[in-house]
Amino acid sequence: MKYKSLGRTEISVSEICLGTMTWGSQNSESDAHAQMDYAVEKGVNFFDTAELYPTTPVSPETQGWTEDYIGSWFEKTGKRREIVLATKVAGRGRDYLRGGEGADAKNIRLALEASLKRLKTDYVDLYQVHWPNRGHFHFRQNWSYNPFNQDRDKAVANMLEILETMGALVKEGKIRTIGLSNETTWGIQKYLTLSEQKSLPRVASVQNEYNLLYRHFDLDLAELSHHEDVGLLAYSPLAGGILTGKYVDGGRPKGSRASINPDIGGRLQPLQEPATKAYLTLAARYGLDPAAMALAFCLSRPFMTSVIIGATSMEQLKTDLGAAELTLSDEVLAEIAKVHRQYPLTL
Repeated sequence: MKYKSLGRTEISVSEICLGTMTWGSQNSESDAHAQMDYAVEKGVNFFDTAELYPTTPVSPETQGWTEDYIGSWFEKTGKRREIVLATKVAGRGRDYLRGGEGADAKNIRLALEASLKRLKTDYVDLYQVHWPNRGHFHFRQNWSYNPFNQDRDKAVANMLEILETMGALVKEGKIRTIGLSNETTWGIQKYLTLSEQKSLPRVASVQNEYNLLYRHFDLDLAELSHHEDVGLLAYSPLAGGILTGKYVDGGRPKGSRASINPDIGGRLQPLQEPATKAYLTLAARYGLDPAAMALAFCLSRPFMTSVIIGATSMEQLKTDLGAAELTLSDEVLAEIAKVHRQYPLTL
């Protein structure tokens, strides 16, 4: 397992992060504890969660259970100080989370206090805004994305309020550093500019989707990441499981994400099938597990700080963590590039 700095901080995180969003819906508390035990044994020191979790499906009845499970593991093992813990405050729109008001001074404090209680800790290492209040193109919203109805002054004022609140929480010792999620290039850069102008905490990372089927980050976001040291924490590196091949030709394995969420958040649709089959064929030709190949590709990207894996079984977890030991040859990377040129955007 390799480790990288989180932005310009002195926090070192494993290149594979243990994602947790199935815990409480597809996984039990004992499953979650077993996953944490195994991941830490294999060198993972980075867990990512959110006040919203679990998902698949997102539910007001189960909201917060994932953090509960992490908290009970900390209590049982006493390993809190060994883990870099990341969680998130929700953006606007979820009515059962404080009326859906989103991230602002009041709601950040309320959300963090509730998360700390569930997590049974007095601080979070990385506190992230789950999605921007003003709107964004993530979660398959790129097809209807319209930034021209945004109020710039209102958006900037909200960003400043978020930074000021986070700054106060850093001084109080409740968070160590801050991050964004589902953000745009303009949004990240505006946060950076405000933090420099106002001497407020600097964004250390951004958690956006990235995988063989969805590579938006390769472009202007990669440039920003390089120049500003805002590394990517990639979520859905297997495109919700699509890149394992289990959904080809209409497959819906029992207990899988697609058996609960039929289109996997808009990902499982006909346009992705040819590209998925091309990557599966490529992996087979070189004797590679398709999931391991997909994860190893993400790990090879120069802007990657950590790849967030998610597993519903120990078998999946072992395969995913094994990707840390796989280095793709130049030949395989060239073949991946050929497939990407043929199918540049399929999700």
